[in-house]
Amino acid sequence: MSVRIAPSLLAADFANIAHEVGDVVRAGADLLHLDIMDGHFVPNLTFGPPVVRHLARHCTIPMDAHLMVSNPDPLVPALAEAGVARVSVHVEAALHLHKTLASIREGGMSAGIAINPATALSSLEDALPFADFILVMGVNPGFGGQAFIPESIHKVERLRALIGGPSMDISVDGGVDAQNASALIAAGVTTLIAGSAIFGAEDRRRAVAELRKCAPEMESC
Repeated sequence: MSVRIAPSLLAADFANIAHEVGDVVRAGADLLHLDIMDGHFVPNLTFGPPVVRHLARHCTIPMDAHLMVSNPDPLVPALAEAGVARVSVHVEAALHLHKTLASIREGGMSAGIAINPATALSSLEDALPFADFILVMGVNPGFGGQAFIPESIHKVERLRALIGGPSMDISVDGGVDAQNASALIAAGVTTLIAGSAIFGAEDRRRAVAELRKCAPEMESC
């Protein structure tokens, strides 16, 4: 499975959102990562399905919605209608995780489980057969620009062993940059979600390329 690059919109200039989305698309991004926060599950508030519907008009790559909300289920149908390709929900927030993952799939989207830094992998083990991908948080969720938690690399290694092979996508979100990308990929990550490392760069095409070349099959970082 090749490594994909997903810029996180949380780090973009929201006053120029259409241009920002177009810029990372032209830079060669594979996915657009959308952090949807409710101010309850995490101490921040971002946007919801109405904004996502408008974003879809400017986005020609798949949209990847990360629901950092206390009650994800009501948002699923609206995100499917908005054209989102992937939705991840937190194992810490979904009361009936199997049911939520099933509803995401029923909406024609890939279903993912997100897990916080301090949450044990055992909490999602029984739900793995119902998921299409796992999102490992490299920071405590809620705000962009945080420092990466190095122990996340070992967590990815243990998750890849738990999955038992390379068939399932593992994403990592939070603090990802060219300094830790190689180690994350070596541990088993297949989707790098990067906010400040891409949207904070003057040359987004170069920033995407620098992350992509961290994959073992390409030039090392």
